[in-house]
Amino acid sequence: MIAEIGLAALWLAAALAVLQLLGGVLALRGGTTSDIAALTRPAAILQGGLVAVSFAALLYVFAITDLSVKLVAMNSHTLKPLIFKLSGAWGNHEGSMLLWVTVMALAGALIAGIERRLPEKTMQATLAAQGFVALGFYAFLLLSSNPFERLAQPAAEGLGLNPLLQDIGLALHPPTLYFGYVGLSVAFSFAVGALVTKQVTPAFARAMRPWILGAWVFLTLGITAGSYWAYYELGWGGYWFWDPVENASLMPWLAATALLHSASVLASRDALRVWTIMLGVVAFSMSMLGTFLVRSGILTSVHAFAVDPERGSFILFLLALYIGGALLLFALRAGAISEGERFSVASREGALVVNNVMLSAILAVVLLGTLYPLLTEAFDVRVSVGPPYFNPVGAVFTFPMLAVMAVGPLLRWRKDGFGRITKELALVGAVLLSGPILFALLFGMAILPLLGLSFAIALAVASFLPLKGRKLRRVPVETWGMVIAHFGIAVALFGMASESAFSTEKLAALEEGGTTQVGPWSVQLQKVEPVAGPNWTALAGRMTATYRDGEPVEIAPQSRNFWAPPQQTTESVLVTRWNGQLYAVMGSDANDGRWQLRLWWKPFVTLIWYGGLLIALGGVLALVGRVQKDLKRRYVTRRAAERRVDMENG
Repeated sequence: MIAEIGLAALWLAAALAVLQLLGGVLALRGGTTSDIAALTRPAAILQGGLVAVSFAALLYVFAITDLSVKLVAMNSHTLKPLIFKLSGAWGNHEGSMLLWVTVMALAGALIAGIERRLPEKTMQATLAAQGFVALGFYAFLLLSSNPFERLAQPAAEGLGLNPLLQDIGLALHPPTLYFGYVGLSVAFSFAVGALVTKQVTPAFARAMRPWILGAWVFLTLGITAGSYWAYYELGWGGYWFWDPVENASLMPWLAATALLHSASVLASRDALRVWTIMLGVVAFSMSMLGTFLVRSGILTSVHAFAVDPERGSFILFLLALYIGGALLLFALRAGAISEGERFSVASREGALVVNNVMLSAILAVVLLGTLYPLLTEAFDVRVSVGPPYFNPVGAVFTFPMLAVMAVGPLLRWRKDGFGRITKELALVGAVLLSGPILFALLFGMAILPLLGLSFAIALAVASFLPLKGRKLRRVPVETWGMVIAHFGIAVALFGMASESAFSTEKLAALEEGGTTQVGPWSVQLQKVEPVAGPNWTALAGRMTATYRDGEPVEIAPQSRNFWAPPQQTTESVLVTRWNGQLYAVMGSDANDGRWQLRLWWKPFVTLIWYGGLLIALGGVLALVGRVQKDLKRRYVTRRAAERRVDMENG
């Protein structure tokens, strides 16, 4: 019965999406006072509630392991821990799409309930666009991916969730990415609404900016969590492999980063109007492209859910409909959008434009490298595009972008000159130029890690220069957000470059009692013994790891065998010190009394994820600061209006 309630709520929500779209269109054609137009906001709010009920129903049938529901039988098991039963609700194709629609509907309800800054026609157009986007996903769920489909005969036992996904990191990773994707869908709807009504104004940018910031924060957290999960769970010792599905999450982040800066300029300085609209369309395009890659069946990956070409065709149709329609609308209306305020090349706006161009170029590099193997495969030619392409070609645009990022926040708005910041430029330049010389003399490393370390240190210094000469207590919260986010990029870059330059790897085959060395660590295999978990058995290698002459640490990496579904996985062990991590993986029996081990020493690798968290924290602070300013602006406007009314009433 619960499954039927969830399905009914989903159908009703789809009907309300039709009403929301119709009301918005009628409001644009006949005014906002018509009866149906007046229902646009209530329809969006009620739709959010109904989809929340539908997703709650899905969570419930997974929690109780209702094996009469096909999705539960295919992706759960009665012996799984509760947290993985619940995460199984979105660890599959149908459930993940329902989560997508749920977040989108709740976002639309929030917009309809609280947004009052824009002209009503622009809001109606925005809600109509949001309803139109949601309607396509409702059709996809209800017609080809019903999450509540019943089995004719309940299964005796479920097949279980992919063991690689039975991890707390993967329980949280997909929802954070979906929050980011849906935030970009809201920005897309705002952009379409502004294009339709030709109201591309600072007020529009201020209304859209919190959604972009929120999406950007969630995408940052999702990518950071996914990178760390792949690092410790897959047992391959890497944090990024340029997998197409990894790229599918990176591309929206790159577009959102450019969109965020562009919208901030429009909101504060009434410039970059056309650029902001275009990036709003591009950012959502990348989200839709990522959805297509993961769910079309054209990729084989632990991240990929669907293998049904018909579903892929459906999503491809939605991609063409939404993005093609938006690009057509942009082509028709872009000429009618005024240019906005002018600014000098030597200004903060100019620096932001340069960085947006660089981000767009990096996005193009990633997009080409991701799609090229898929295109060649269509002609029976298999090619592999990996780090040898992405790293050097991306670096061509990344390092100039980092240089401009270091200088840009020091410039004034509208018009400035570099002569005013000579001392700051000299400091950053000295750090940047001395870094390669120092690292080359000490370590003799390759060019990309060398530049990465040097730019990381220079950017770390430059990120705090905007605070120079200011009373820290009076620095706006959003400025602190910018400083911390830029510093986080420097920290993450330092970790990436260090991991590339200084990592050491050791493959060893040891008898019980044998010892090997990796970096500053001495590792001794004590014994190998069987252990059992709730739905797996394993061989655990009991070891002691000693850092230089310190106290030994007990570690026990495992080689696990799951039975629901049957699959073998590796459970690595990480030992963290202030200057890096020991990474240990248990291998198989060498058949001569020895056991295979794989060990890495990775200096400063943890800075990659600390940097990601700092970037997200910077985004949160910027969001808080902007919300505070918007609330203050609304309060001042309301008080001024009240005083005018009081004066008129005598």
